[in-house]
Amino acid sequence: MKTGIHPEYRKVIFIDTATGNEWESRSTLSAKETREVDGEQVPVVRLEVSSYSHPFWTGKLRELDADGKIDRFRRRYGQEKK
Repeated sequence: MKTGIHPEYRKVIFIDTATGNEWESRSTLSAKETREVDGEQVPVVRLEVSSYSHPFWTGKLRELDADGKIDRFRRRYGQEKK
């Protein structure tokens, strides 16, 4: 492998913003927000969906509608909110 062309692989803290669960892993992702873990500054990456909150893994239906697109779709096509 060529040296100097690959991103840095380091510890990262992932936080699922929907559930608040967090875990430490390794990744090439970086973030402006950091947290100190064992005397080392570790980037914090916030996720909207992870296996802790995804309907496939939880078995619960959940709708994310930050822009109101689901409500507009229902108004346009006359579907009732369940």
